[in-house]
Amino acid sequence: MEERIFPCTLLCLLLSGVGAVTVTIPQSQYEYARGDNITLPCSFITTATITSRTQVVITWSSLTQQTPIDETVIATYYHGPTPVTDIDTDYEGRVSVDVDVTQGKANMKLFSISLADNKNFECRVQIPGDKKGKQTAITNLVVLVAPSTPVCKIQGTAQYGQNITLTCASAEGSPTPTYSWKHYCEHNQPVPQDPQTTDKDGILSLYNISKDTSGFYICTSQNKLNAATCNLTISLMPPSMNDITTGGIIGRFLAYLVFLIIIIIIIIIFFFFCQNK
Repeated sequence: MEERIFPCTLLCLLLSGVGAVTVTIPQSQYEYARGDNITLPCSFITTATITSRTQVVITWSSLTQQTPIDETVIATYYHGPTPVTDIDTDYEGRVSVDVDVTQGKANMKLFSISLADNKNFECRVQIPGDKKGKQTAITNLVVLVAPSTPVCKIQGTAQYGQNITLTCASAEGSPTPTYSWKHYCEHNQPVPQDPQTTDKDGILSLYNISKDTSGFYICTSQNKLNAATCNLTISLMPPSMNDITTGGIIGRFLAYLVFLIIIIIIIIIFFFFCQNK
């Protein structure tokens, strides 16, 4: 009895797979540098018999990574006695399809890729009478762009006891760059980071700054493609020196003012003396 059940079960499994299409893309993610010409591979397997008259429709679409998902049909290939390919107007001149339905090939070629192509792409294969199985496959395209030269800035007043913030940011970079700060003294030796200092996302926060804060600060903006740097110099004088400098300026101003008053008094006395004479 058991020997008869097994062949029946096997036959049911085989029959259930008849006409089931399976679409696959080898990798879930592809990475290429900006400006590259690339091929996104897509293949399909079907048990249906495909001839030159079989109406096979292959569609490539882009999907935004935000919610809700926005789908844009990029290219549609219609197989038949006279194959036809429709390309979306925004992709004309940048997209072509490399299709061979007899071999199960449904690749898309994308030329001169840019940051705007950082998207998910879907390959869909539709065969009349073959609606079971897996008709779609999705992959993610990551366009690599080296970080642009970052801009370093100081926020706050670099004076004793003050809190200041050093910022560092690149205008572009894909994947998003990571940032790190390093501090060097005037002798170009690395300076350990103060425990109170915080360094996050290119923002270096310095608290209760002192003479030890002086030196060179270098920010590195980096992703897997390359790195770029910018730097700042901070120079602090001890409070006593600031006081002396300020006191000297005030003292010189007062001395000049007294001298000017004396000259005016002398002129007035001389004028009255001449009048009396």
